[in-house]
Amino acid sequence: MIGWLAIRLRAAIAAAATLTGKRFGLLVASSLVATSGIVAAAATNQPEASPLASMLGHSLAAERTPAPTPTPLEPAAEPEPEEGPAEPVAHESSPAPEPSFSPAPSPEPAIVEESAPELAPEPTPEEAAPEEEAAAPAPPAQPEAGRIKHVFLVSLVGSGYQAAFGSGTASQMPYLNGTLRPKGLLLTNYSVLSEATTPNGIATISGEPPNKATEADCPVFEAECLYPVETSTLAGQLEIGGFSWRAYMEGMVSPTTGRPENCVYPAGEEEEKVETGGYSARLNPFTHFHSLLDVGTCAAADVPITELKKDLKTEAKTPSFSYVSPDLCAAGVADQCPEGAPAGAAATDAWLAEVGPEILESPAYKKDGLLIVTFGGVNPPAPPAEGETAPPPPANPLKTGAVLVSKFIAKGSTDAARYTPYSLLRTSEELFGLKLLAEAAGPKVKTLAPALLGEKGAG
Repeated sequence: MIGWLAIRLRAAIAAAATLTGKRFGLLVASSLVATSGIVAAAATNQPEASPLASMLGHSLAAERTPAPTPTPLEPAAEPEPEEGPAEPVAHESSPAPEPSFSPAPSPEPAIVEESAPELAPEPTPEEAAPEEEAAAPAPPAQPEAGRIKHVFLVSLVGSGYQAAFGSGTASQMPYLNGTLRPKGLLLTNYSVLSEATTPNGIATISGEPPNKATEADCPVFEAECLYPVETSTLAGQLEIGGFSWRAYMEGMVSPTTGRPENCVYPAGEEEEKVETGGYSARLNPFTHFHSLLDVGTCAAADVPITELKKDLKTEAKTPSFSYVSPDLCAAGVADQCPEGAPAGAAATDAWLAEVGPEILESPAYKKDGLLIVTFGGVNPPAPPAEGETAPPPPANPLKTGAVLVSKFIAKGSTDAARYTPYSLLRTSEELFGLKLLAEAAGPKVKTLAPALLGEKGAG
């Protein structure tokens, strides 16, 4: 518990280091209140933060101070006469009281003859030593990573399996299909859960299934788009387990100043304002969880992509888990690139050809890294050109494929098993020895961890 609180405190301090003035004061107030709620909750076996902590933390990210609600004054009631000591109230969450034992009465001294005084027997160790308290349970063992200790997950938006991995000229991504694919493993039957990017990103880091709001890409951060503090994430698991994580978002800037800023998402019930080809919170799943927003975790670790190159320079600065996302144009979202510029799969492949080598040449990747290039959404089919007939729809329109590259993976290999974003979460959790969250624990969810860890019997 103490270690977990220390991690949370360090996250809040790291977030505060990037803020000044009003936002700094709000962060301090939010972190203190939220942390106090967490401590109280932990002591009573309740969820990890209070509603007040959630409100203050979200107000910090939105640069607003919650207005206090005045409480009407009521006349004080006259005290009622006491009728004796009140009975203690038993709570279901409170442990049963230990039975109390009264010491046995001392026996009266026996009358003995003066000629034969008896020596009192020495007390046994059990009688002499005070009753020891029950030993505290041993803390749970810290999770440990296997031979892969650095995971880099790059999330893109696809235009279908053929556009990425089709044979010959069908593929529009020569770097992904011609350079990265021969270096590692192609998941030929990887499919997303929805065409929208928001529910796939959320599933990849928490295992939470899509809902109506997330499948609409959450233009407004309403209730179903912001998960409560009780909802755990891979990021939270990594922190508690002593690992590090960072999300690198291209084009993430403050909507008011236009300058790079951490953890940007719409405030309150305002609709997100997105510039064509720019940053959008729908590509940033970490902004959808109060458990990451309320005590500064998102503000500390969800950063502009300009930090990626700096962190890749040394193994010490490279996080255990890195989530990398381009802006809307480079991600491949339809109609998000300037007119005349490469768009869709071509724009994505050009961006990947710049970022991919930076990761592959980093010390952390070379030592024990895994690169996952996946698609977190699918563009709707483009309408046929005038006079052309639309091609038949694919059997599985959500099938995108994915590529994994590591020195622990056989080059040019393929895997035809069915994988989803839940599989990516499960694989990451098992690589770091973490418990499985939500849908990732499903009996039909396939994992790649055993083969990556070199375990016997892995298929």
